[in-house]
Amino acid sequence: MRTVNKVILIGNITRDPLVKTTEGGKKVALFTIATNRYYKDANGENQSEAEFTNCVAWGNLAERIETFLKKGKLVYAEGRLKTRKIEREEWDTLYKTEVVISNIIFLDKRVHSDSSESTDELDSIDSDIF
Repeated sequence: MRTVNKVILIGNITRDPLVKTTEGGKKVALFTIATNRYYKDANGENQSEAEFTNCVAWGNLAERIETFLKKGKLVYAEGRLKTRKIEREEWDTLYKTEVVISNIIFLDKRVHSDSSESTDELDSIDSDIF
């Protein structure tokens, strides 16, 4: 039977991405996307809960993210979950789950110079294109 590992997020970047270059010369971008869950509590009052998701992008996509992605930017991101095992000491193992990004679309409200109204403009970066 076939399985599915797909994540879709729409949220804001919490800080400027950290971009590194591996020993092999490949770029990797690390960043966090903040999303909110809205619900009603037992008393019927509206509540919200923030979630902060660690994300990683590789190669040409990381280069584009380095150029265009900034803190506070609203994004649509697609990817897959990946859990890494990090051995810190002989007795200490850390597991870190991240979304490996395969596609990101920058969602931004921009003001046109001839109008005071905002319009939605989509800036897309697809890992298959770059």
